[in-house]
Amino acid sequence: MEEIYFLIQVSAAEPYKVTFRKRGNNLSAYCTCPAGENGQYCKHRFRILGGSVEGIVSGNSDDVMIVKSWLPGTDVEEALLEVAEKEILLEKAKKNLSTVKKKLARTMND
Repeated sequence: MEEIYFLIQVSAAEPYKVTFRKRGNNLSAYCTCPAGENGQYCKHRFRILGGSVEGIVSGNSDDVMIVKSWLPGTDVEEALLEVAEKEILLEKAKKNLSTVKKKLARTMND
């Protein structure tokens, strides 16, 4: 098992610890932020997986690229691709809704 952790300083007084573990095709990620500790979507983990070094105060920013290289072929990569696909669909739905609302507004002014 390989493990890398980062300390991320954001608005909290103490930095959050973000830990990545790779075991074969399995990639695990943990964060000590409130969302991460409650098993929810945590932006700190996803920023690192996306290659961002923003807020890293642990002095190992170069390790972000190592963690990013662990992603291909994992269950996490598959889930991230699904999230990206759904975000595209959501944006299309928002645009369609906006168009329909404008049409409704024009209809009401007639």
